[in-house]
Amino acid sequence: MMIPKVKAFFDEATFTVTYIVYDDVGGHCAVIDSVLDYDPRSGRTSTNSADAVIAFVSEHDLKVQWLLETHAHADHITAAPYLQKKLGGLIAIGKHIQEVQGVFKKVFNLEPDFSMSGDQFDHLFSDNEEFNIGKLKVKALHVPGHTPADMAYLVEDQIAFVGDTLFMPDIGTARCDFPGGDAHTLYQSVQRLLNLPQETRLYMCHDYPPESREPKWETTVKEEREKNIHIHHGVTEEEFIVMRKRRDESLAMPTLILPSIQINIRAGELPAPESNGLSYLKIPLNGI
Repeated sequence: MMIPKVKAFFDEATFTVTYIVYDDVGGHCAVIDSVLDYDPRSGRTSTNSADAVIAFVSEHDLKVQWLLETHAHADHITAAPYLQKKLGGLIAIGKHIQEVQGVFKKVFNLEPDFSMSGDQFDHLFSDNEEFNIGKLKVKALHVPGHTPADMAYLVEDQIAFVGDTLFMPDIGTARCDFPGGDAHTLYQSVQRLLNLPQETRLYMCHDYPPESREPKWETTVKEEREKNIHIHHGVTEEEFIVMRKRRDESLAMPTLILPSIQINIRAGELPAPESNGLSYLKIPLNGI
């Protein structure tokens, strides 16, 4: 059994963690939950975060096989198409992205020919589907609740990239009030992760640290079971649902939800340019 190697990149602007997981120097890798920098004031994108990923891949002579998304993010824009042009690899997400596309095609009143089959992505994972990153064995786990399409990626039965399903123990769990979210479903998904061996290392997609500590993004099943403030061992499903509903009602929408969702359900591609050569995003007034 190989020991996976992991490099993390924390984006302070969106509190997102991008990962490179690889088998060995000179081997193969996957990039998980990449970030395209976006300034909401100007509508301009840039690639500083993605370029740091490219630099690491180059320095370690890695071949990119996969550009993995844990879900269609509402808080940052994926850099997967940019990375694919520079590095190659297949852009992949869970097959339930089709449900998310169906919901948001209506919300944003997207063009009639916008496909809801997920064919914007190179590959759609089924639950428990197995694949490889070079010599590493990986299993895709469907863990819905935050959105219908959330996936976790379990590598060599040792580490798991859990997306937004879980946060660090002192932060808790993801919200469930986006279209298609469901607290009952999230509870079941978290239990699936917490039933992994206690020593399994868990890598978060985000950290929103209190002022008392620096950002962190790595923990264990054991620590989550013992210390997660929302769903530690002994918290019942009913208690969790009540807590999650009350908390979600108090949360503001993510700053980048409107641009992010429109782009991320297209696998990171911008909407087709209009007659002046520019792409445009929509703001649905009173629509979410």
